[in-house]
Order: sequence, then C-alpha cells, then structure tokens
Amino acid sequence: MPPAYVKPYVPRNKNDIRDAQGCCEAVSRPDMRFVPIKTVEQQWARGLHRSRDLLVRQRTQLANANARPAL
Repeated sequence: MPPAYVKPYVPRNKNDIRDAQGCCEAVSRPDMRFVPIKTVEQQWARGLHRSRDLLVRQRTQLANANARPAL
C-alpha cells in the first residue's frame, strides 16, 4: 500500500503500533488500491538505472571540483 493511502487512518501521535493499526484499518476498506509487487527484472533494471545515475553525478562532481576558475 502506498503510505499516502494509510495516512488518513493513522491517529495522532504517530508510532509503530498506531501505524500498524492504520494499515489494518486501510486494508479493511473495500476501495483500497494496492501497489503491485515488482518483478525481479523490474527491480534489476531500476538498480541499474540508479547505479548509472550515481556514476553520472559523481563524474559531474569530479569535473566541477577540478575546474579552474577563469581569471
């Protein structure tokens, strides 16, 4: 379940017990939508994209750190 769907069912003073109660309440609703579980291939592809994004960010940081200011 997306956390945004559970939030309305969690009472004040958030803690783990109340989060669990909110999840139980949300699940019992007939109109609740659930997030489908990702396949292994989808998880692998997402990990690959995240790794590539990290490498691009690090390359950019390195290039910016080594750039000399113009005089």
